[in-house]
Amino acid sequence: MHERFMKRAIALARRGVGRVSPNPLVGAVVVKDGRIVGEGYHLYEKKDHAEVVALERAGRQAAGASLYLNLEPCTHHGRTPPCVDRILEAGVREVFVAVRDPNPLAGEKGTEVLRKQGVCVHEGHCRQKGIRLNEKFFHFIQTGKPFVLLKLALTLDGKIAAGSGESQWITGNKARREAHRLRYEYDAILVGVETVLQDDPSLDVRWRRRNRISKVVLDSRVRTPFQARLFNSSDPVIIFRGRQASKERVEKLSERARLIAVSQRNGRLEWSHLLRKLGQLKITSLLIEGGARVAASALRAGIVQKISFFYGPKIIGSSGRSSIEDLGIEQLARAVKLRAIRLKRLAPDFMVEGDIE
Repeated sequence: MHERFMKRAIALARRGVGRVSPNPLVGAVVVKDGRIVGEGYHLYEKKDHAEVVALERAGRQAAGASLYLNLEPCTHHGRTPPCVDRILEAGVREVFVAVRDPNPLAGEKGTEVLRKQGVCVHEGHCRQKGIRLNEKFFHFIQTGKPFVLLKLALTLDGKIAAGSGESQWITGNKARREAHRLRYEYDAILVGVETVLQDDPSLDVRWRRRNRISKVVLDSRVRTPFQARLFNSSDPVIIFRGRQASKERVEKLSERARLIAVSQRNGRLEWSHLLRKLGQLKITSLLIEGGARVAASALRAGIVQKISFFYGPKIIGSSGRSSIEDLGIEQLARAVKLRAIRLKRLAPDFMVEGDIE
């Protein structure tokens, strides 16, 4: 029974995907006598946290009820008062929490406050599902840097384009819809300037988001064209450049984008510096879409937490363009390893998703 109500809280929380950043996904369910009497989830623009929404809907029935939360209730003043205060005021008898909140702003933990006030607190139901649900938020809170997903569309033999550079389309409509779903979930999309010059992508998202998605370009020499399609929407564009870039080009592009100088190592922009800058801008998650050089650079730097590879049922051969440039790996023991592999059929294509060890 407890697992069923917690799964409902997690399902509610998912309704906030793409609409809560920089906050976590949270769902809440109020149960009285084995029956749901109130439920809610968090949306950033509406401010109220999931617990408050659910308790308001439960009304007087919240007294003596059980409250199910996928994430520990907050104890600090942010845009709203602490949720633990509202839980205590409502007279909730017991609280079930899937995962504790790692946010250092929380100070004294919500579970501890509730227990001190005589509320029975149970922890750990659907814990792994709760962790997976908020993996982006947890990583950002613990590191100050965005959670990074590397996404590629490739042939069965690992090519992202024909030898001519043609890449549209390796995968079909279902796979492309799934790719847009990923874009919707993330705060920012990143590509290298070679992708901008070769494909001129718009980097748009098909569905409207509360907050605009940031379009990020790695462009050490500031070669991004002034008329590139990625400027055609109201979404902000961030261009990371080298410190030696042309002042004239920097001034010109600054009319259309935010240019940020970062340090370089061996001629490449420094990932750790770049990610810190994004974190300071409250970008909690980053989707890397290419190309092969950027993918290899990110993997070599060890900054990728997760991959989503979309495979189309095509074979190009050695003349095709590799999906990932040389990683300098000469022994299998040193290969990039994945865990928690998940497969998804998107006929005629399929997606492989996994966490990097």
